[in-house]
This record gives sequence, structure tokens and C-alpha cells, in this order.
Amino acid sequence: MTPSSVHDIRNLALFGHTGSGKTTLIEALLAAAGEISTAGSVERGDTVADHNPQEKAMGHSLHAALVHLEWADHWINLLDTPGLPDLAGRALVALPAVDTAVIVINAAAGVESVTRRMMSAAKDKCRMIVVNRIDANGVDFAALMAAISTEFGDECLPINLPVPDGSQVIDCFFAPPKDAITAFSSVGAAHDALVDQIVELDEELMTKYLEQGEALDPEQLHAPFEQALREGHLLPVCFVSARTGAGVRELLDILGKLAPDPTEGNPPQFVKGEGASATAVSVELDPRRHVIAHVFQIANDLYRGKLGLFRVHQGSITPNSQLFVGDGRKPFKVAHLLRMQGKTAVETSKAVPGDLCAVSRVDEITRDAVLHDSHDEDFFHLAPTPLPQPVFGLALMTRKPADEQKLAEALARLTEEDPCLEVTFDQRERRTVVRGLGEQHLKIVLDELTTRWNLQLDTAPPSIAYRETITLVAEARYRHKKQSGGSGQFGEVALRVEPLERGAGLELADEVKGGAIPTHFMPAVEKGVRQALLEGAFAGFPIHDLRVIVTDGKHHAVDSNEISFSTAARHALIEAVQAARPLVLEPLLDLQVKVADHLFGDVSAELASRRGRLTHTDSPGAGWTLLSARVPTASLDGFESRLKAICAGDSEFMLSAGGYEAAPAEVQSELAQAYRESGKGAH
Repeated sequence: MTPSSVHDIRNLALFGHTGSGKTTLIEALLAAAGEISTAGSVERGDTVADHNPQEKAMGHSLHAALVHLEWADHWINLLDTPGLPDLAGRALVALPAVDTAVIVINAAAGVESVTRRMMSAAKDKCRMIVVNRIDANGVDFAALMAAISTEFGDECLPINLPVPDGSQVIDCFFAPPKDAITAFSSVGAAHDALVDQIVELDEELMTKYLEQGEALDPEQLHAPFEQALREGHLLPVCFVSARTGAGVRELLDILGKLAPDPTEGNPPQFVKGEGASATAVSVELDPRRHVIAHVFQIANDLYRGKLGLFRVHQGSITPNSQLFVGDGRKPFKVAHLLRMQGKTAVETSKAVPGDLCAVSRVDEITRDAVLHDSHDEDFFHLAPTPLPQPVFGLALMTRKPADEQKLAEALARLTEEDPCLEVTFDQRERRTVVRGLGEQHLKIVLDELTTRWNLQLDTAPPSIAYRETITLVAEARYRHKKQSGGSGQFGEVALRVEPLERGAGLELADEVKGGAIPTHFMPAVEKGVRQALLEGAFAGFPIHDLRVIVTDGKHHAVDSNEISFSTAARHALIEAVQAARPLVLEPLLDLQVKVADHLFGDVSAELASRRGRLTHTDSPGAGWTLLSARVPTASLDGFESRLKAICAGDSEFMLSAGGYEAAPAEVQSELAQAYRESGKGAH
């Protein structure tokens, strides 16, 4: 079967902290639906979703994997996402593809850092919570439910309840029994709380329910239930044990009957054009209209080549369809339209609105590209998903010079697959630098380079991404004059620099009057200014957060040329910055660490020794402290290993970019001195 209507489809992504059991839960769902004969095991390395050798070896999902199943005439697409904090970007790519975010919580561990992050990231989607591993020993279900409500709000309400030993769950919505014994609450109270929450959004239904005392059946509650999901007014909580199968079939019923189809979820926002000129456009779930599909993930397969996973938002796609990629002028032919079951690709005859499918061997396809079959949809874009900024760096050097091109090609493939992997070239050190979300992220990337591409690499910490800025207004004038027989060189530029607030970047302005610098030389002036800003003037780092105003200049009818004005502008900018009391800014990282209460002092002392500044503390649960701090990037090398040693591995750790601030005076002096001694500081 393939879905024939948008109303048959349910698209969901499973998010949650590593160890919450997402992959095992998907195996249980596939087995219960008859898609596989026996549920695989992460420990055995035979699950459908974790299919590449690296995932099998690590016992963790490393990329989002797409599977599907049929249940009660519904086609359910499921995306299994990585739960490691460092792989948040690889998980978040699943959000644009789905209508429902399923947040999976380990009953024994409770609410964890990735749970919070994904709950927040999915706030514009319909959301539900699945509490897995209800068969674990010693779970305090009442305390767990209270913690979920405290963390995410009173709209988190159980739609079923576990029995005390976690061996089964009791329905609280469709046909709740009267006298069932559950681990906490009563079935009647849970049912009433759900109905009360749902009918708040339908005044007529509320009147019937409250004033007339009429019981409402699930069909009457369906439309307001979907509205409550869309508006975040209800976050249903389901209980399940993927290991024993308790609650698995009940969860399938909930997904089929209550998870929104694509017409019932929050529609994605498409725009046409870029930046301020972009305008919102309407996309309709109509199979007869022009095709509009969004590529949410790229995978590079050894045998199938580049594989693009996409969601159809409008129109229908069949084999032999001719599709454009973005604003490309040449279409490609859909030679094979594929449905993915983990690594297994099955050809299908049609993809309707709401479908998740794939195409292979299309080199020009990229993540976030819009596929369409008419030039009317050129320059269409889906509003981007906010992603964490890569903050951890590692310099890579090939042991064999002949492997440098191979490394470049491998990194190009990896950045296609991973939205939070960034590759740059360090001009100062002449080395390739990869940046990711943490040490573990980069270790996984290194392992991929070694196993998939057979590269032998050496690594080193990258140079710190310092910046320069100014603190005063200053002016400078520079004349470049060179005469060596025949036509010479002449250009004179006067400019002013003004400091801007931190993070403002660069502003360029032209106040030249009377043609002192002819208009056709102004691009050369800007080129010289930008070159100087990139090279630095005080310690050899890029200059940021300033306004540069070109105020005056002189030219010569014969000797002036672009090189003359570019050179003059470069020197004028350097002299102005040197007169504007420059300083060096150092990058900071915002750090969140969850540690046991008794280790708070040790971790705080470790951060203080690294010039860390405590910004906030919280108590996410009994016996735990969530510590937030801001730490210089230069001081954080090796912190993750040190944290594991202090906490014996029992901690959570998450990083994000924390902006820039002035480096300590001694650091500034050392950097400026090194720049002068290198000979580059003399201009």
C-alpha cells in the first residue's frame, strides 16, 4: 500500500535524550504493525533505524532515519532522531518534515537536557510526550508526571496511565474503564482533565458538557483535540515500554486516531525571494496543483549516490516527473521514486501531499532545497529551522599530502549531511578547521572520515577565533604614490572609523563630495577597506563592529587606477584603527552542566579556574543542579574530559555560542606582541 490521500498520512519525529529508547520504541512499533517479524535490538545491532556500521558500533543513532508502517488504514511515517546533545543539528533537520514532534522521556531518568531543547525547538509543531521504560524498577510515576508538568506546563496531561508494575497501560480517553487501578491518579480524573482541557477551545461543546452534563464521545472531541495540539493547549502524555511491549499497540491507536494529518497540523511557511524583499506565499495540500516539495535531509550512499529525503507539500510526484531544484534552470528526471525503511529503499509509484519520499543520484540537490515542476515556484523557500551554532573546533592535517583533495571531498559530503558541521580554512595556520557542537560531535566526524573514506589524519586545537574592534572615533588619510617611468600610481583616501555596539558587524558609508574620488574607483576603495578589516591592524585578527566612512580623497587624471585606491584605502583604514584605541575580543561559550548537588562546588571551581563566570543555577530535579556559565573558548580545551572525571561520567553537558567580550589585558598584550614580532604588524 501507498497512501492515496493526505488524510491517511501521519508524519512524526521522535526526539529525546540519548538512552530514552527511541530506536527501540520504533522497533516495537514496526513489529506490532507487522512491518518486521521480530523487533531488533540496539545491543545486537540489528535495528531498522540504526543501520550504518558506526551506529551499530556506538549503540547510538547518528543521523535521522525514516521508517514507515501501516496501522488501521493509516500510513505512519516515523523519523528516529539522534539523542546525543552534540548531534542536535542532525535531529532538528527532521522538524520541517513532520506535523508532530514526539518527545520521548526515559521513565527512570526523567526530564533531561535534550528533552528541554527539543521541546522548545518544536514549540510551533503539535507535540506529545511518550514516557518509555515504564517497566524500570523504582519509577515514581506521580513524581515524574509532576516534574513533566513543572517543566513544560499544566497542559501536559496523561492520555493513558500505567498500572503500578508498568506491565500495561489503561486508556483514559477513548473508552476509559471505571475501576482500573493505576500507578497514580484515577482513570476518571485523568479523563475529566483531558476533556476539560479540550472543550475550553469550543464554547458550544463546553456548554453542552458543563450545563447539560452530557458525556462527549471521542468523535465530538476530535476537532477541538487537534486545535488544542496546534495551539499547544494540550500536550498528551502516553506511557509505554518498548522492551516489554506494554502500551505499544495503544500508542499506535493514539498515533493513528489522534495525531494530526497534514491538513490538521500547523502548516509550514513558504516565502518567495530573499531577505527583506521575501513575501509569504500560499501552499495548498492539493494533489492537482504544481509540485512543491522540501528536501529536509541529504545522505551520501556508497551504492545509491546522493540521496535526498523530501516532503511533498503540494502536487503529486511520480517516476519520470521533471523537477527543478530551487531556481535551477534545468530540471532533473525522477528516475526512481523511493520510500525508505531505514537503509532499505523501495520504489513507489506516487507521492501525494504530505508524503515523505526520496530520490537518488541527483547531484544538484541540497538540504533545504525546494523541488518544483514549474518556474512559477522559482525562488520559493521554507522558513529555516533555527540551528545551534558550531562552537568547538579541530584542525585537521592529512598524513599523506596526496589525501588533501580526498579530505576536501569527504568534508564536502559530511557538511551536506550535517547542518551543524562547519569547515573553514585557517589562513594564519594554513590548516583546515572543522567546527561542531562539542568534542563528541567532532570525534564522530573523525571516525566517519577514518571509516568511510579511509583517511589518516592528525589533529590539533585550532587557533582561537579572536576579533579586533575599536573604542574611539578616529580619522586617517593616506596617499599612495608610485612613479617609475610612464604611467605611475596615485590615489589618496581619507576616512573615519566609529565604534558600533558589540555584534553589529560592519557599516560602510560614502561622504565624498565634488568627485574627489571618482565614482568608478569607489569599489576599489571598498575592496581595500575590506582587505584591511580581514587582515587586522592591532593583533592580526578580523576587525568587527565599526562604521567606516570615506570622507575625502584625491585622484590624478593619468596615474590613478584601482590598485592605487585599493592600496590607499587599506593603509588609511589600518592607520585609523590603530588611532582608535583598538582591542582584542575573545569568543565566549555559554555552558550548561547538570551535576549531582554534592559535586556543584567541584565543577564550579573547575570553571572558575578556566575564567568561567557563573550566570545561573536551577534545580531540574531532586539531587541535581543545573549550572549555567559563560566561559572563554580559549579556556575550555579538555573541559569535557575533566567533567567526566569529576562526575564519574554522570553529568550532562551542553554548549552554545556566547558572543564576544574584551580579552584580559595580558592576553591582548601577548597577541599584539606576537603580531609585531611576526613582521606582519608593520604597515
